[in-house]
Amino acid sequence: MATAIGKGHHSLYANFRPCYSLPSCKNTGEYSGPEYQVVRGVVESLKIITRQANLRVAEYAFHYTKEHGRERVSAIHKANIMQKTEGLFLKGSREVAEKTSEKSCSFCCLVVSNLYGNIISDLCAGLVGGLGLTASCKIGEGGIALAEAVPGSAPDIAGKNSANPTTLLLSGVSILRHLNLHDKPDQIQNAILDTIAEGKYRTADLGGKAKTTEFTNAIIYHL
Repeated sequence: MATAIGKGHHSLYANFRPCYSLPSCKNTGEYSGPEYQVVRGVVESLKIITRQANLRVAEYAFHYTKEHGRERVSAIHKANIMQKTEGLFLKGSREVAEKTSEKSCSFCCLVVSNLYGNIISDLCAGLVGGLGLTASCKIGEGGIALAEAVPGSAPDIAGKNSANPTTLLLSGVSILRHLNLHDKPDQIQNAILDTIAEGKYRTADLGGKAKTTEFTNAIIYHL
């Protein structure tokens, strides 16, 4: 999934969030611009989409699809209602699509604006076991990239050695792949998958009782 990211990240323009089912892990069922108060009790939020930003994120989605052997990019929009802003997003996505061959598989890769991207990626994370199992990597110009956990924090478990490190580890895998170091990230990802599939060491969010360090040591063992 490629999403347009919020302002403040400067050269970073696409947020890549891979989402896939993990072995033996049970499934579970915009940002906008300025806001104003029109009159007391009534507020207005401006949705800002630019052609340049739209084309960049769409081009990245098609680039990722081609590089990873996927078969289709689906643009998620609400252009039937927001005809100017979402219409521009849809038009730009179609413009980029015209440069590629028509494919047949549905929903291999989704390209969406920021707000919809956060909603959909959170829903997808819920289907594969939660945010603790999903990666995030922001892509920028000139090869710049920033890998991090999917946004969110858990201050209630800080310092308790109980957090699931999978999201950070898989985000690290994403940045290694971005650097074309494919052997090492494959080894790390396989070790993570083997640890989860084994089921002996799982953190509380995965239905286990293992500490963060125990889960991490098990991953190291599987390496």
